[in-house]
Amino acid sequence: MEGHLKDNCGKNQSLISDLVEPVKRPLVTDDVPPHSPALNVRAAESFIHQSMAIIMEDAVKKATDVREKVCEWRFPEQLKELLDLELGDEGESESMILQRCRDAIRYSVKTTHPRFFNQLYAGMEPYSMVASFIIEALKPSLYTYEVAPVFTLMEDAVLRKMMEMIGWEEGGDGIFNAGGSMSNMYAVNLARYHHCPDIKELGLSAAPRLVIFTSQECHYSISKAAALLGIGTKNVYVVPSDERGKMMPSALEELIETAKSEGAVPFMVNATAGTTVLGAFDPIEEIADVCEKHNLWLHVDACWGGAALMSKKHKHLLKGIHRANSVAWNPHKMLMACLQCCAFLVRDKTSLLQRCHSAQASYLFQQDKFYDVSYDTGDKSVQCSRKPDAFKFWLMWKALGAKELEQRVNRALSMARYLAQEIKKREGFRLLMEPEYSNVCFWYIPPSLRNLPDSPELWKKLHMVAPVVKERMMKRGSMMVGYQPHGDKANFFRMIVISPQVSREDMDFVLDEIHNLGKDL
Repeated sequence: MEGHLKDNCGKNQSLISDLVEPVKRPLVTDDVPPHSPALNVRAAESFIHQSMAIIMEDAVKKATDVREKVCEWRFPEQLKELLDLELGDEGESESMILQRCRDAIRYSVKTTHPRFFNQLYAGMEPYSMVASFIIEALKPSLYTYEVAPVFTLMEDAVLRKMMEMIGWEEGGDGIFNAGGSMSNMYAVNLARYHHCPDIKELGLSAAPRLVIFTSQECHYSISKAAALLGIGTKNVYVVPSDERGKMMPSALEELIETAKSEGAVPFMVNATAGTTVLGAFDPIEEIADVCEKHNLWLHVDACWGGAALMSKKHKHLLKGIHRANSVAWNPHKMLMACLQCCAFLVRDKTSLLQRCHSAQASYLFQQDKFYDVSYDTGDKSVQCSRKPDAFKFWLMWKALGAKELEQRVNRALSMARYLAQEIKKREGFRLLMEPEYSNVCFWYIPPSLRNLPDSPELWKKLHMVAPVVKERMMKRGSMMVGYQPHGDKANFFRMIVISPQVSREDMDFVLDEIHNLGKDL
């Protein structure tokens, strides 16, 4: 009996012990121990430190050194072998991953190099770069104030300042987005919604045949927007430009009347402030007169040329822009903010942007939040996740001030003028036209072609020169300059001058190098 009681007592004690101090057994859910850390923080910090050292040495210091190459050219099949692009089941060692970082930098084009003149962006901007690092470290998304309070307020401040530069004294609205093409698509969509608001709910069946007017020199994103939004590329009426690439207001007026006579409904004109190839500025004031007469939405694509608004000396290029209904402006171009940094600005103050794009997602945009929900700006956007790109411009502007940004623009245009003058002095170089902005377009004529008469035969041969020179400069890695044909004109070089690192010696080097690369052709 006593033994029996002892046995029961032992069992009871064991039961109580199990309840009070449960035996700790490793729990496994779906083959993953839930209490084991997924990331070794110290190892991660060490890797980031080592990576930043590589970035500073290879992507900042070397990439901006004029003595280094702009690029180490490899053909696609060669580069595939060098990079070992295939992805496997097992991770690689830290040393191998660091080497991957070095290789990615090594074989990339150094767009921050002083002799990169190939695109409408260039140069290293340290403050904007640091802002980019901070953004990537924090991983914010700019749809509600609650998840991005700092960057929401910064975007608002930057947009208000940009509106002030445009000349909208009463303010307006706007949003930063993923590229100038997106800004132009926003403009088309917003202009259409303004003209025909029922289209948001009823679709294209609620709209007549709507037409857009833009110059023959405009950015291709206007046609893409028409295709994407169901307007149709044939409903983009191309307005002739003059010999300098500027839209002709008289031709615009004629086309509007033509479209109306065909039964179409004009709703928007796109003017360009700084065309991609020639750097031309459409006469905004005269175009605005036409738009007001016909009650059309005026959008100004100032993605490239908007920076001239920062300069007292050059802002006349955009005279009349304050009359625009919307403006696209990319600080990542002439002003050198890190990519991407693109603003779409609207003169409207009736929440047109919000009404056009709002989907009122209840899990994000609750109206009974404990703060002012007008700061939840994400419903203006066609994106959900959106980076706080305005921070890159804000920090740069804070560091440099408007005066230094103005000098940056003035210096770039001064360098472009210097290059144009040097081209006119040199044998074998011919300027396409005097530059209006920092696009300098010219031909290089090799010695073998210099005595040929100005004839179709000369231009046919000259058409083949620029591609060969470009190939040689890429393989040498000495610099990058773009080329293209234009209308009936043979291939010519298009130099884009932006970076304050660029000197007159660099301008001279470009002409010397083109001659050295092409003198045997």
